[in-house]
Amino acid sequence: MDSPAAIRIRDLAKVYAAAGNSPPKHALKGVSFDVPQGQIFGLLGPNGAGKSTLINILAGLVMKTSGSAEIWGFDLDRDLRNAKRSIGIVPQEVVFDPFFTPLEVLENTAGLYGVPKAARRSLELLGQVHLADKAGAYARTLSGGMKRRLLIAKALVHTPPVIVLDEPTAGVDVELRRQLWELVSELNHGGVTVVLTTHYLEEAEQLCDRIAIINHGELIANKPTRELVGMAREKVVVVTLDRETGILPSHPAFLKCAKVGEREIEVTYDKDHTNAGEILTQLQGQGFGIVDVSTREADLEDVFVTLTTSATKDAA
Repeated sequence: MDSPAAIRIRDLAKVYAAAGNSPPKHALKGVSFDVPQGQIFGLLGPNGAGKSTLINILAGLVMKTSGSAEIWGFDLDRDLRNAKRSIGIVPQEVVFDPFFTPLEVLENTAGLYGVPKAARRSLELLGQVHLADKAGAYARTLSGGMKRRLLIAKALVHTPPVIVLDEPTAGVDVELRRQLWELVSELNHGGVTVVLTTHYLEEAEQLCDRIAIINHGELIANKPTRELVGMAREKVVVVTLDRETGILPSHPAFLKCAKVGEREIEVTYDKDHTNAGEILTQLQGQGFGIVDVSTREADLEDVFVTLTTSATKDAA
């Protein structure tokens, strides 16, 4: 990489002590990766994979068991103060004092970070997250989407070069999700490195420059998004036949063949070993008349399922 990493993690491990008859829980098992400066970096994984533990370590809320982590060049062990000043965390939970206004929320948070009054950007930040007209309203009167945007502004009061958004669009409607996507892109274009965790794989595929996947506390992938999506070998061809059929075609090149409508079938094949033209030739050779054809490329969801399923089987 041409520039130093925004976040540098090496052999990071976290073991939670045994509770009762339960064995110790290994939440992170020697994870190592870099978050490049200036990118939107996706951190994905199933529930319980270790993502929240990793974020809480970066936030200074959880003590790591071993390994190292640096934020903007500041080591968490040797320079915790500057490391914490270099990162803003937007948590999943929406929690505010209901009797503070958005302006007061930002001013109080800036004070906790030691930002001088003359250097505070509270009104500017409210404008950036489209809440300028709500500066004097009580936080309890804000909608769920407004509260999420206020959380982002709160994480930016000390002007950190890195911001972590933990499931920022969980439980919000489609329009609000689009607005938050736009806000994340604006922050990144303004020079902020963004780390995004999400369960919406479409979101990660559209927004992220690079994606790391964690499963069972281990890093199982860390690649540019396009390269990760390119790992998917399966492709689907959807064929509309000229008549209804109760007999499905078969061939060694077909990984799967399924009926999806009265006259529609889906054939899944390995694009490394065959192509759609060969699939159609096989169908016609077996007496199936073809009226219409469409294909579907594999996406990030297909890769995610394949990788996490394989990792789970290996762990077992």
